[in-house]
Amino acid sequence: MRSVQDWLNEYAESHQHPINVMIHWVCVPFIMLSIIGLLANIQFNVKYFSIFSQFHHAGTMLIVFGCIYYLFLSRSLFFGMIPVSISMLIIIDWLSNFEYPLWKISLIIFVVSWAGQFYGHKIEGKKPSFFKDIQFLLIGPLWLLSKLYRKVGISY
Repeated sequence: MRSVQDWLNEYAESHQHPINVMIHWVCVPFIMLSIIGLLANIQFNVKYFSIFSQFHHAGTMLIVFGCIYYLFLSRSLFFGMIPVSISMLIIIDWLSNFEYPLWKISLIIFVVSWAGQFYGHKIEGKKPSFFKDIQFLLIGPLWLLSKLYRKVGISY
């Protein structure tokens, strides 16, 4: 298995231009939010943990499996992704209370965010990393978190 630093270094290769990096700071979290929001429309009837019934959906399952993947890559980044993931679930729960359907809100966020990403990569002059390996869709959020960690001196 590749190290987390190997993944982050390879991801960084196609994310050097400052405008592309700035776009990623906005669009990666919104893409993550939109995918969780789209998957939140696939509900599960789970009788355990009924106090958290608003989180019985495929979006939560994506977060659980994604965090397991992160745990294998880096314990430190895994612990950083927990509050990010919980925040995403809380935002999705809040968005689901709007009169406009959650799937439509999520789809709009998804399309606009990906348009931003592709624009950023056009400026960069390099294709998005996930064209090479789909796992890079999970590395994007870690790449941003790793940048924050480095800024505040947290090792990963």
